[in-house]
Amino acid sequence: KPDNQTPFDTQKRCLECCIKCLGGIPYPSLVATILLYAGVALFCGCGHEALSGTVTILQNYFEVVRSPVDALDVFTMIDIIKYVIYGIASAFFVYGILLMVEGFFTSGAIKDLYGDFKITTCGRCVSAWFIMLTYIFMLAWLGVTAFTSIPVFIYFNIWNICQNDTVLEGASLCLDPRQYGIVPLAEAKTVCAGSEKFYRMCGSTELDMTFHLFICALAGAGAAVIAMIHYLMVLSANWAYVKDACRMQKYEDIKSKEEQELHDIHSTRSKERLNAYT
Repeated sequence: KPDNQTPFDTQKRCLECCIKCLGGIPYPSLVATILLYAGVALFCGCGHEALSGTVTILQNYFEVVRSPVDALDVFTMIDIIKYVIYGIASAFFVYGILLMVEGFFTSGAIKDLYGDFKITTCGRCVSAWFIMLTYIFMLAWLGVTAFTSIPVFIYFNIWNICQNDTVLEGASLCLDPRQYGIVPLAEAKTVCAGSEKFYRMCGSTELDMTFHLFICALAGAGAAVIAMIHYLMVLSANWAYVKDACRMQKYEDIKSKEEQELHDIHSTRSKERLNAYT
């Protein structure tokens, strides 16, 4: 460093550099990314454990067994949903990074950091593609939220019956998984109020834990929907910025070309006058 530079000047320059770097962060995209990661993590983690708890409840209290042949039973469907959850977690981890990078390159602060930049046709197409893809993902997460509300409703009914078991004394009320298509119609896997299996199921931790895990998964899916809506607002604002920057870029190019032509005309006339005078 120069001899006349004091430690205070060094700290001041470091502080200005940090403030300048922090000003280049696209905070709306950052907030949406954090919300997306939190929602996806909550949905995938709680949903996976809730499905495992569902398998335990079906096997221990409803005595549902896995089909020995390769048939599409409830356990096979649960395994498929678990693999879908793995795919959702990895896919949206990558997609959140891509949206964050897109937010960096289309934010107005990046122009102040690195000077003027050129808006290409490819950049506009990428922004439009992200808007379309995010809109599709928002609709998909709305469907996931609606699908997740089904087991929440089922477990709420079971949990509500267990909480009011004293009122059900003498009532012939049974829980039949055939009503929800979990088991074939030919198999009677019912648990009736007042039976030993009913009281064991209601007193178990699996039922209460699975019910609340599905609620958390539903909340995670809702958070992902909110994150997608937030991303749509951010991407639309970035698209408007890119569009305005493109128009300004064309205006500056036309203006620079006209000024160059005027300068060339003025230089030519000056040379002609000088030659005529000579």
